[in-house]
Amino acid sequence: MAYRFKDTSKIPERLSGGHRMCAGCGAPVTVRTVLRAIEPEHRAVISSATGCLEVSTCIYPYTSWHDSFIHSAFENAAATISGVEAAYEALKRRGKIDEEVKFIAFGGDGGTYDIGLQSLSGAMERGHKITYVCYDNEAYMNTGIQRSSSTPLYANTTTSPAGQQRFGKVQFKKDLTMIMAAHDIPYVAQSAPYRNMKDLYEKSKKAIYTDGPAFLNVLSPCPRGWRYDTPKLMEIIGLAIDSCVWPLYEVEGGKFRLTHRPKEKVPVREYLKMQGRFSHLFNGENEEHIEEIQKIVDSRWERLLELCEES
Repeated sequence: MAYRFKDTSKIPERLSGGHRMCAGCGAPVTVRTVLRAIEPEHRAVISSATGCLEVSTCIYPYTSWHDSFIHSAFENAAATISGVEAAYEALKRRGKIDEEVKFIAFGGDGGTYDIGLQSLSGAMERGHKITYVCYDNEAYMNTGIQRSSSTPLYANTTTSPAGQQRFGKVQFKKDLTMIMAAHDIPYVAQSAPYRNMKDLYEKSKKAIYTDGPAFLNVLSPCPRGWRYDTPKLMEIIGLAIDSCVWPLYEVEGGKFRLTHRPKEKVPVREYLKMQGRFSHLFNGENEEHIEEIQKIVDSRWERLLELCEES
C-alpha cells in the first residue's frame, strides 16, 4: 500500500470529540480510526445499533457524526444499512445519483454476536457492499454489564456473577470472526486500536473499499465492565494481542493471513490480572481456572496458525 501512514493523521475527523463515551473506552478510538480510512472526497452513511456508541454520540438534538447517521434498533443495524445500500444502487442504476458513497454499520457485541446475528448473517449472505464493524467490549455494557456470548470464560458480570457456586461466566467466548469467515465473503478481519493504529487503519481501508460485504471485529475494552484504570487502555489491548487472547489476522478471498505474531508470547494471566472482572481468579484457590483459560487460548492460537499456514 503506497502511502505514508503518518499522513493519515491529517485526514479530517468524521466523529467529533466532546461526545459522552467514557474515558478509557476503546469504542470511540476504534470508530475514529475506521472512519479515517474513508477517502475525504467520499460520503458515508453510518448505521449504529442501540448501544453505548449510539446513546453517547447522538443525543437529540446533538450529534458527533459528520456523515449521515441512522440510529437502528438493537438487532437490525446490518439490515438497515443493507437497505440503504440497496436503495443507493437502485438510484445509481437509474442515473439519479453518481457520487461515491460508503455504507458502514457499527454494533457492540450484544447487537452483533447475539441480538443482531441474524440480520448480520443475512446482509453478508445477500452480498451487499457494506462494512460491518463490531466494537467488541465483551458484554452488554450500555444496559448494566450483562454477559453476552462474547463474554470470556470466568468473567464476572451482573448476570454471571462470581461467587461461591460459580466462577463467573461458565461458557466459552463465541468465535464470531471465524463464523463470519465461514460466510465466504470477500473480506473478514480481526483487529484492535493499538500502538500506531496501522493494523486497524489498513484493515478498515481494505474492508471499506472491498467490492462486496466485509466484516471487522475490533477489540474495544470497556473500563466500567472490565474494571481497569482508564489510562491502561492501550496496555490491556497490547496484552490481549501478545498473549494471543485476541490475535490479529485477516481472511481475504478465503485465504487466512496472520498480521501480527508476538515476538514473545505473554502468559494469559498477565492479561487477566489487570482486569477487575477476573480478580476472583487470583485469590490463591483458582489456579486451575487460569490454566484452563491458557489451554483454550493456546489451542485456538495453534488452530489459527494452521489456517494461516504458519504452524
